[in-house]
Amino acid sequence: MATSENTLRAIAELSQIFGDRLLTTKVVRSHHGQDESWHKEALPDAVLMAHETEDVVKAVKVCANYNMPIVAFGAGSSVEGQVIPIQGGLTINFTEMNKVLDIRTEDFDVSVQPGVTRKQLNMELRSMGLMFPVDPGANATIGGMTSTRASGTTSVRYGTMEDNVISLTVVTADGRVIKTSQRARKSSAGYDLTHLFVGSEGTLGIITEITLRLHPIPESISSAVASFPDIASAVNAVITTLMYGVPIARIELLDGLAIEAVNTYLKSSHDVKPTLFLEFHGSDSSVKEQAEIVGDICSEFDSANFIWKTLEEDRNALWEARHNGALAVMSMRPGAELLATDVCVPISRLAEIIEKSQKYLQEDGIYGPLMGHVGDGNFHFVIPVDRSNTEEFAKIKAFCSRLASDAISMDGTCTGEHGIGLGKQSLLKDELGECVDYMRLIKQSFDPNNIMNPGKIFSLDA
Repeated sequence: MATSENTLRAIAELSQIFGDRLLTTKVVRSHHGQDESWHKEALPDAVLMAHETEDVVKAVKVCANYNMPIVAFGAGSSVEGQVIPIQGGLTINFTEMNKVLDIRTEDFDVSVQPGVTRKQLNMELRSMGLMFPVDPGANATIGGMTSTRASGTTSVRYGTMEDNVISLTVVTADGRVIKTSQRARKSSAGYDLTHLFVGSEGTLGIITEITLRLHPIPESISSAVASFPDIASAVNAVITTLMYGVPIARIELLDGLAIEAVNTYLKSSHDVKPTLFLEFHGSDSSVKEQAEIVGDICSEFDSANFIWKTLEEDRNALWEARHNGALAVMSMRPGAELLATDVCVPISRLAEIIEKSQKYLQEDGIYGPLMGHVGDGNFHFVIPVDRSNTEEFAKIKAFCSRLASDAISMDGTCTGEHGIGLGKQSLLKDELGECVDYMRLIKQSFDPNNIMNPGKIFSLDA
């Protein structure tokens, strides 16, 4: 497609401002034209390596003048096409805007630039006895995690990004810089714009600074693994654990197919059954008490074993299966891409939807191991797919749609943590109905010319 005159003028003006930090080579553009989703690549016209908020302000003002689309890019680990610039334009890369700006230990908060990664942040916090607990698995950037309202394995205790973001600095579509709130731990001052931007996937503005809640590193951590005869028993053990008020830090589920893949990949010997992986945080005595209570609960639901470990190397060995689950599934079908589903339901419906979906997979002949953050009702079928096999790919996409529709019918959601992006826009309408019309009004208010990551979450056409 030929580049428009407006775009060429915008690139020329941006080049004058940023010099060699504005990149237009095809290899760089191609890197920024895809993420970890199955969606088709689309290249930006240029890529800016941002260093500070003022860079973003200058870039946005130029783009606004020429109606040039803008997409924010962090680690590129999104899985619903959020960073793919489907209308071209400017991609702003934040990997060099990666400073931890201010750690305030007495307030248990920290301010960071958006390119800071989760692991980088925790490395800097460790010596102060603090941690940032949200763990989506990938070493994503804090900006990307904020934009997609990420969560993960620790959300059952520490919450999602929504619960851990205090304040944001945002560059709006007209180039203004706004701070969405102060650092006070609670406020009744007007609309909650902070959490409007959390999960907005870059469609309302560009986040350039994030203030986060921190938590103390636990005095003691222990881990456990328990296998069960079936999914319902495992889920009922989870529900009972939560009803007892055990402040469990992680509670993950792998089904028999996932365990089989892990055994093959790691040469391990886990029972090929639905298996819970658990983690407990607290004092030495409280961690011991938590583990004993959960061990008793698991035995009530016919757990064949409950293996509990406290030493770090033993804990890491127990969790190796969960941490390597996706790689293990990929190894079962070399050369295939991985498609991960992402639904979340009220936990009382969890066993029902998992068993129903596993029956669909068997009927359709689809290989789809399960991994789930079952403490909050969120789970993934992890499906290796060959996109060149159009018949197989169509069958898998149909399964994903059916799974999401079932989740919505159970008062759940089509996405627990991955976001909407390109792939789930019709499902968003099914889930929230006329609420999407009000989302459009918000989008048009913040971004009347539709330059902020256009085409994501929903179409502006009703």
